[in-house]
Amino acid sequence: MQLTQGYIYIKDMHFWSHHGVMPQERTVGGDYTVTLRIYCPLEKAMASDDVAHTVNYAEVYDTVKTQMSTPSNLLEHAAARIAQALFSRFSTITSISIDLRKTNPPMGACCDGAGVMLSFQR
Repeated sequence: MQLTQGYIYIKDMHFWSHHGVMPQERTVGGDYTVTLRIYCPLEKAMASDDVAHTVNYAEVYDTVKTQMSTPSNLLEHAAARIAQALFSRFSTITSISIDLRKTNPPMGACCDGAGVMLSFQR
C-alpha cells in the first residue's frame, strides 16, 4: 500500500483575539476561527504509531494560540505569522493552508464571517 496524499488538519480552533483596523476591534476583541491543513510526510508515523514521527496537534494548537494572542491589523498578517511560526517549530512541514476567519466582522452585513484562506510552501 502506498500513500498518495495526506495531511493533518485541525478544524475551527476558536480564539478571542484583538485583530483589526478599527480601534474598537483592537480594544474589545472578537471571535476568530482558524482551520489548518498541514502537509508533511506521514508514512513513518503510519508505520510506527509514534507521535514523535508526526506533527503533534497539541503543539500546533499552542503555536497558533500564541500567534492569535498577538494583535495584527490584518488577518493576512496574522495568518502569515502563524505559518512562519509553524514552519520554524516543525521542520517536517512542507506546506500549510490556513483559513482564518473573523466570525462577526464590523462591516454592517449579516454573514458567517470574513477572512482569508492562504497557502504557504516551505
